[in-house]
Amino acid sequence: MTYKPDYPFEGEPAPGETREIADGVWWLRMPLPFKLNHINLWLLDDDDGWTIVDTGVNNDEIKACWETIEAKHFVDKPVKRVIVTHFHPDHVGLAGWLCERYGVELTMTLSEWTQARLNSLEPAESKAAVMLPFYARIGFDDEQLDMVRDRGAYFAKVMHTPPGHFNRIEEDDEVIIGGHAWRIILTEGHALKHACLYCADKNILISGDQVLPRITTNVSVYPQEPEANPLHLFLTSMDKFRDLPTDTLVLPSHDWPFRGMHERLDHMIEHHDERLDATLDACIEPATAVDVLNKLFTRKLDNHQIFFAVGEALAHVHYLMGQGRVAREMGDDGVYRYQAK
Repeated sequence: MTYKPDYPFEGEPAPGETREIADGVWWLRMPLPFKLNHINLWLLDDDDGWTIVDTGVNNDEIKACWETIEAKHFVDKPVKRVIVTHFHPDHVGLAGWLCERYGVELTMTLSEWTQARLNSLEPAESKAAVMLPFYARIGFDDEQLDMVRDRGAYFAKVMHTPPGHFNRIEEDDEVIIGGHAWRIILTEGHALKHACLYCADKNILISGDQVLPRITTNVSVYPQEPEANPLHLFLTSMDKFRDLPTDTLVLPSHDWPFRGMHERLDHMIEHHDERLDATLDACIEPATAVDVLNKLFTRKLDNHQIFFAVGEALAHVHYLMGQGRVAREMGDDGVYRYQAK
């Protein structure tokens, strides 16, 4: 299907700048040191203060952006709380720093807070002990396994340790911000319990990474849960947005605010159907997850991207295994191979 999102705003705010895009809702954009080079963050007017939604990664450039925003907005109206949608470092990376700086509580789901704490505190050697066998089983060669060893300390490098205490949010909780109720919608697949926030009064959805207008949300199998079927969880979670109005303004973590969410959901499902067909074709002959990766992603991937790509390839394989369309067998070399039935 042909899909074209409706972008109601021209351009985007520069780093350190803010743009009010609805009454009491401000758009911030911060740089990221990755191929995906930005993240959208949100500042919500909370009467006598501000609520921050998501934080950016932990580096001096983004701290400087926050200090610029502080001088513009937080002198007369202080930050009252920090809400984080999920544990990935571009979202939670500076949560600890912001909470310490302003003396406020962090609000997250339990699963996401726990994973964020673990990622920031677990020693690199402990992570490598889990990661190395996983990536060896799915077909990484010696050079790629060296990348795994280096990646053990990745999260700690881009995260300020999250606070040791937090306020929990759960499905259908309402967070009152500036006199308006924001309903919590929890989704799975991209993260453990990713929190989206919907305000009926404003007809606005803060979608995090769950619904993006252009790029596809990464859905991966990770070493910590090697038998997971995250694509099934992700596709099932999409149903939670079907009852929202068709003209809902969606505030995603990447690219631009948009309308046309229902069409985008259909487009995402079609995309994954196509990827599942391609995955099945890649498994006509016995194939490792790396073999499948090379069929699905023909462009050159950097060392950061390859982990997301192989996790996504494996997510599609596991979905097909769950449907009984692909079988898995361990070879004499200790590597899993997958074959279409």
